[in-house]
Amino acid sequence: MTDLQDRRAALAAQHAALDEEIRTLENSSTADDLQVQMLKKRKLALKDEIAALERTG
Repeated sequence: MTDLQDRRAALAAQHAALDEEIRTLENSSTADDLQVQMLKKRKLALKDEIAALERTG
């Protein structure tokens, strides 16, 4: 794998982990809306970064 592929794979793994964490929080009875919102913003930023890598590589 190239460095670009490694970086993309790492970002995709982080994105998937955030997705799971968000899902878990949203399904819990004690979900913190602010925390969920912050995680969703981070997930979106990762998605944007992945898309940028795909455009350049």
